[in-house]
Amino acid sequence: MNKAPTKSQLRRQLQQQVENYLRQGGEIQQIPRGISGRENPCENLPTAFFNQPKAERTPVPEVLAALDARRQKKSPSNKTTRSRPKETIIYDDFGEPIRRIWQDK
Repeated sequence: MNKAPTKSQLRRQLQQQVENYLRQGGEIQQIPRGISGRENPCENLPTAFFNQPKAERTPVPEVLAALDARRQKKSPSNKTTRSRPKETIIYDDFGEPIRRIWQDK
């Protein structure tokens, strides 16, 4: 299985490709900061989704009332809640696990 190249390897590889390109007569055009990548930056972006009128919402107070009533019907459980013990692992000075202990919360 091949390992993925590191960032430094990718950086060196990219630098080598740029140097080869320049050596073969290629030119790199410097674009000033803030210039858009669009062909016509003055042209507005498409607004197909924003030109539609706002959709009317359907009120559903009966559904909300039924949900609230169902939620209030649920009674709290009569069971006594008992907290579960928590497992804690004890490590030595080198980070190796020594033993596991269980502690009450």
